[in-house]
Amino acid sequence: QVPLVESGERWVQPGGSLRLYCDPSGGSLNGYTAGWFRQAPGKEREFVAQDTLGTTFYADSVKGRFTISRDKDKNSHYLQMNSLKPEDTAVYFCATKGPPLRLAKLTQWEYDYWGQGTQVTVSS
Repeated sequence: QVPLVESGERWVQPGGSLRLYCDPSGGSLNGYTAGWFRQAPGKEREFVAQDTLGTTFYADSVKGRFTISRDKDKNSHYLQMNSLKPEDTAVYFCATKGPPLRLAKLTQWEYDYWGQGTQVTVSS
């Protein structure tokens, strides 16, 4: 089991940027699919981004503004969020899925491990 710990800034003004990290907490993300989801108040959890062996997928609502990537030095993956909007306010979750991997967007039910979630607030 690979516990995941999210970290990163929590609050930003509209138009600003944040980076969220997902730390495997002693494990390794090598050979894993990395994903990010979010859940806004009163809404269901939704897909944000996924990275499988360098192939990336994004929700239409964040395409061109968010980037998912891996920090090999820190053995973590991160979500770079730019041009943030108030509607991006949500609890963000990182998740991973181990082998076998497939180059397709996964549903949240296909992920094996989840972080505890971190609140991101976009507000002036």
